[in-house]
Amino acid sequence: MALIVEVQVARAIVPQALRPCRYRFPDPLYSDPSGLVATGGDFAPETIIEAYRRGIFPWPHPDGERLWFSPEPRAIIPVGALHVSRRLARTLQSGRFRVTMNAAFERVIRACAEREEGTWVTSSIIDAYCQLHELGWAQSFEVWTSDGGLAGGLYGVRIGGLFGAESMFHTVTDASKVAMVALMEEAERTSIQLVDVQVANSHTASMGAVEIPRAEYLRRLAEAIAQPASVVSRS
Repeated sequence: MALIVEVQVARAIVPQALRPCRYRFPDPLYSDPSGLVATGGDFAPETIIEAYRRGIFPWPHPDGERLWFSPEPRAIIPVGALHVSRRLARTLQSGRFRVTMNAAFERVIRACAEREEGTWVTSSIIDAYCQLHELGWAQSFEVWTSDGGLAGGLYGVRIGGLFGAESMFHTVTDASKVAMVALMEEAERTSIQLVDVQVANSHTASMGAVEIPRAEYLRRLAEAIAQPASVVSRS
């Protein structure tokens, strides 16, 4: 069941060098029960990437925007273990959607911010991750209808063999799931070995997300980010 993902913006796959991070994050193993590791800092590219390297990510809440978390347990989708339901398989085989990679990053993240159920994607987060995308550290998968409408997508951070999936959206049934399939197939084609979805929910669990202890996640993370990023050339 092949889903061809067209890479539209190759430069987003080659990360540019960043300045050293100004901050030192605490060891996430000693965070409080909520997973909160630190507060403050900034959303500069080097700060966000340093956080991901340490198993931490920004997660704004109503009581503060610059909050940094490392949940216990941590949710991942094991590469090669994606669950595709019969209905989703039919959707993939129908050819209803076209999938691209890095063709409309800003549109995807803004659509994630506009979901009716609410979101943590603030304007500062949008600006920060769009900058990361321009620097080659953040990627998106877009799902389009046959008439060219953006039906769904997801975005996340790529560091070596890590893809930290941040948020997804859909305006057409199954479109965000198609984006997830595209991501997981990209992982199998390239050096991605750890797909982090942070906190499990019914949507990701239905596609194969599992929870692992934070200590195990940090061990896998260290191995993943040590891998050089790779891509598969596709015309």
